[in-house]
Amino acid sequence: MPKAVRSASDKKRAVGPADAQLAATLEDWLAHLAGERRVSPHTLAAYRRDVGQFLRFLSVHFGEIPSLKLFEKIEPADLRGFLAARRKSGAGSRSLLRQLSGLRSLARHIERSGISKLAVFSALRSPKLARRLPKALTAQAARAVVDVGSRADEQRPDWILARDAAVLALLYGAGLRISEALSIARKDAPTSGLDYLTIVGKGGKSRNVPIIAPVKTAISAYLDLCPCALAPDGPLFVGAKGRPLSARIIQLTVERLRGALALPETATPHALRHSFATHLLGRGGDLRTIQELLGHATLSTTQIYTAVDSTRLLEAYRGAHPRAR
Repeated sequence: MPKAVRSASDKKRAVGPADAQLAATLEDWLAHLAGERRVSPHTLAAYRRDVGQFLRFLSVHFGEIPSLKLFEKIEPADLRGFLAARRKSGAGSRSLLRQLSGLRSLARHIERSGISKLAVFSALRSPKLARRLPKALTAQAARAVVDVGSRADEQRPDWILARDAAVLALLYGAGLRISEALSIARKDAPTSGLDYLTIVGKGGKSRNVPIIAPVKTAISAYLDLCPCALAPDGPLFVGAKGRPLSARIIQLTVERLRGALALPETATPHALRHSFATHLLGRGGDLRTIQELLGHATLSTTQIYTAVDSTRLLEAYRGAHPRAR
């Protein structure tokens, strides 16, 4: 084994096959993303995995251990070969776009460090994404999902049913991501006189989200029934053993509700967030306000909901107007 390769104990954490200099650069890049850029743990893990796949491709493609010198040899055809190999293995355009984004971020980090110029990563054209509209639930379906009575026949403790209903109420009533709802501390629970939440979303951006009465009622019902001693700085929502609640539990809850309420496969926890935005827009909410409530970095991200609402109106027209049939 070449001396440049990291030791066996280090390779357990290694991003992928790399000589010592490249491996150190990769760790510096990931530390920069986590520290200065405040990239979410989920995105950081995805970038680590993506770059690892690229390094393994390079080691086979060039027949040598990837290094910074090898990075300088990379040409557009090599990058296209990597993307083609990933697509052949089943990766979609969105995954490829994320992988290319991660590699470009790494290349910029290498350039800022004064190591070398890697313009090839920016020169390659990004894969095109098919425009997909968010799948919102109807207002009636969304209300049924967050209603604790919809699960009255389940053989589960009342506090568990109330807990899940409170989490789902936050997704639909406040437009939170599931990770944001589960990150709320007990001391920040919107009860009594508190009618808003300060949420730290993607990229470490903070926003204030108003909490409507039905959501406060759902959270209060959960707190009244919860048998666990919730520490002020601990999580508001906990599992059966008092540990932080897993997002998977809420996903399974919605899966069961899909069967009970005859909802489509697109009915997911995140669909409640889409429903929040779509229903607000349908009732006259303006895009700038919805952007702030959702925590979107750009207005263009929020504008997709105008297409959702237009599609909904067109479907209603086609279904009701006698000349549309």
